[in-house]
Parts: sequence; structure tokens; C-alpha cells
Amino acid sequence: MSALFLLIGVSIVVAGSFLTAFLWSVKKGQYDDDYTPSVRMLFDDELTPEPTTTTEIKIQNK
Repeated sequence: MSALFLLIGVSIVVAGSFLTAFLWSVKKGQYDDDYTPSVRMLFDDELTPEPTTTTEIKIQNK
């Protein structure tokens, strides 16, 4: 039974250390993405113009 209490205590310490390491890395900016915003504009889809007359709409629907 004492081994169970020991393992629970150790698991709480390990979980706390992982939580502390995660919070520290978030605070230091480890997960900030500096690269993607600079290249996002290179991969934008081109917009197609919407039809303005009913003839163009009929042709596109066929």
C-alpha cells in the first residue's frame, strides 16, 4: 500500500514538472509562429469575379 502512495506522489510531481515546463515555454514564446504569417500571402487563392448580368449567369449555369 505504501508503494501506491509513493507512485501517486511521484506521478503528481512529474505532472507538475511537465505543466511548469509547458507554461514556461509558452511564456518564452516557444510556440509563437513567426514564419507562417510572412508566407501566407503567397498561397492565397485567386478570387473569381461574380457575374454581373443575367446572360453571364445563364451561361455559367449550363
